[in-house]
Formats: sequence, structure tokens, C-alpha cells
Amino acid sequence: MSNSQATDVELSIVIPIYNEELILESSVEELTANIAADPRLNSRTYELILSENGSSDNTVALAKSLQERFPQLRILHSDEPNYGLAMRRGIMEAHGEIVLCDEIDLCDTDFYARALEKIEGEGYDLIVGSKALDRSMDHRPAFRRLATRVLNGLFRVFLGFHGTDTHGLKAFRRQRLLDVIDRCVVDRDLFASEFVIRAERMNFRMTEIPVHIVEKRQPSIHLVRRVPNVLKNLGRLVWVIRVTNR
Repeated sequence: MSNSQATDVELSIVIPIYNEELILESSVEELTANIAADPRLNSRTYELILSENGSSDNTVALAKSLQERFPQLRILHSDEPNYGLAMRRGIMEAHGEIVLCDEIDLCDTDFYARALEKIEGEGYDLIVGSKALDRSMDHRPAFRRLATRVLNGLFRVFLGFHGTDTHGLKAFRRQRLLDVIDRCVVDRDLFASEFVIRAERMNFRMTEIPVHIVEKRQPSIHLVRRVPNVLKNLGRLVWVIRVTNR
């Protein structure tokens, strides 16, 4: 995609990727095919940003090879395995007016269409695809569903968050939310959560919509290994937001 073409896109789909060689090609094929087949989306110009971070497998080479087949594909590369920094960089370098944050093992184009209706038709700034809403269908293992509820319970208690989910699918007007991105201080797993929590605290117009979650593979980083960093960043968030009022 040339620079002139890139600046004309309406939508930027941002997906962090890490060691995804097993599902990367099929996921990109499925995502682009579903957009092309959906009358709610197929008239839109878009870019697909794969924000790769620190992969040790063949992900980078495979992603670059896919660019030959999919001209709307952009690859960002970082040496450090860091989901939050990869997501942040993808958002900051996006060209679209509206950013859609997705996961490579989800690629939920139905969420895109429903979120765009809320943003463009109802005037919302930010849409969160909540796995915890009653109408959502979350097919992840029970312990991961419980972890989501525990973490969001901590956000409610310590940070006054009023929603039901912060991590996963999101859509927003990029220019409107850039100041929120600038204020975020944590990375890795809690960057996405801080982004949503700060947007609420800054009184942006936001809402949650139900999603259907069926993952294509196990998480690339085991849940238990993520806990120490999550707790560390949660403590930092509480200090920065509650104590220093930043």
C-alpha cells in the first residue's frame, strides 16, 4: 500500500501478533474474505495493521509474504514481546479515521459492523466488545472467564470502573481518543484496560456490546505467567490514577 493510498483509508484494523505462524495466514484470509462478503463493510477502504512484537518463530517472514497477496496489509515490527506497546504503536501509526482493535485468533468482522453503526449512527466515541455481558457467548475455558471477571472486579474496586470488560475488541474514533493514548502509562496486558478506564474517566461517550468469542488457539502466553506483571501494572495504575491524579 502506497503512502497516498494509506492516507485515504476509512478504517484501520490493528492486531498485535506474537508467534502466530500456525494461524496467521488462515486468519488474514478469513478476515479479508469476511469483509469482502459483508455488505455492511465491503464498500469501506481499510488497512490491516499487523503489529508484530518479538516473535521467535516464522511470523515475520510469513507476514511479509502475505503482503504480496493482500495490498491492504501493513507490518510493524518491534523486537520486544510486549502486547501493549504493539497495540499502542499500531494505533499511533494508523491512517484510518476509525480504529478497530482485534485479536488474530478472533478476527470478528461482525463486531466491526455493529461497532461502526454505534459510532457513526449513534455518535459514540468508543465501543468495547464485552465478553462479560449477559448476551455475549464466551467459549473460552472456565478459568479464563473467571480471570476476566476477577480482573474487572479489581478495576471496579480500585479504579472506580463501571464497565464489565476492558480487554479485547474495541472500536473508536482515532483522533478523538489520541489524548487518552497519550495519558496511558502501563504496557503489556494492561495497556488496553488502562485505555478503556481512562476513556471512561475522561467522560468520552462509550458503550459495550456483546460478542461471540471462539478462539482458534491457546493464548500465546500462559495466563499464570502473566499474573505478576498484571498485578504490578495494576498497582502502578492505582498509584498514578488514584494517588497522583494523573
